[in-house]
Amino acid sequence: MPHQSRVTRRLSMKTALAAATALPLSGTALAATPATADERGGDRLRVMSFNLRYASTAEPNSWAVRRPVTRALLRREHPHVIGTQEGLYQQVRDIESDLGGHYDWIGTGRAGGSRDEFMAVFYDTRRLAPLEYDHFWLSDTPDVIGSNTWGGGSIRMVTWVRFCDLRDGDREFCFLDTHLDNAGQNARARAASLIVERIAGLDASLPLVVTGDFNVPAHGNPVYDTMLGAGLADSWDAAAERSALYATFHGYKPLTPDGERIDWILVTPGVTVHRASINTFSLDGQFPSDHLPVQATLTLG
Repeated sequence: MPHQSRVTRRLSMKTALAAATALPLSGTALAATPATADERGGDRLRVMSFNLRYASTAEPNSWAVRRPVTRALLRREHPHVIGTQEGLYQQVRDIESDLGGHYDWIGTGRAGGSRDEFMAVFYDTRRLAPLEYDHFWLSDTPDVIGSNTWGGGSIRMVTWVRFCDLRDGDREFCFLDTHLDNAGQNARARAASLIVERIAGLDASLPLVVTGDFNVPAHGNPVYDTMLGAGLADSWDAAAERSALYATFHGYKPLTPDGERIDWILVTPGVTVHRASINTFSLDGQFPSDHLPVQATLTLG
């Protein structure tokens, strides 16, 4: 990853030993390119949460078909930071390539190294520099790679990063990305409680942005109440301006107006949400994923 000498990875000894035998956990460092005039002129941070739908060769909706649509979407929106879910290792590398030379990423497979799905965090190196990052697993043993103790249908985890915003006076903030279990409410509820506990251990003076596929509807589940009970705000509700509302999971079926939002961007008080949107981009009827990306334009404070 870029700026290696300036980045601290917080690891337990067990995690460090396991990681030593794994494949690289971040993208290849790439040279930063000059910022555009638009990026020099404003300090609003463009955030996206995007469940990529894991790469598959099965038709319809294979990754080979979806990749060009995903590329077009991301190049059109050019977010400064993207919390992704479900990406497989080569899929993450494809997105790194398609985003262009000024993006990099941080992540590890939820089973360790390149194995299984990633909570990869992509960021624009012209805007953001990572200072510290770590991963933990949503289980009774969060520092054990690949652990899954709550009867969930899959291994689940969190990737978090402390960033320096190079275009906002070097302001620091924390960014946390996750994907809660799809099979069990108990696993989701305990995961939310663990995330809240870990959030409490972060620097409370720094703004926090949380992205994820929570697999439950906003305003309709105790998981949502737990996250907001930690002092977080739903960017959709806090936004000064919003797009049309659609269910964020569509399963490649017709979109559902006024449907349930299971993909959220949450922020701490003091963060201003200028706009929140649910992105319905498609090309010739092909969606990039079975989820719609959710986005927010923020001022950190």
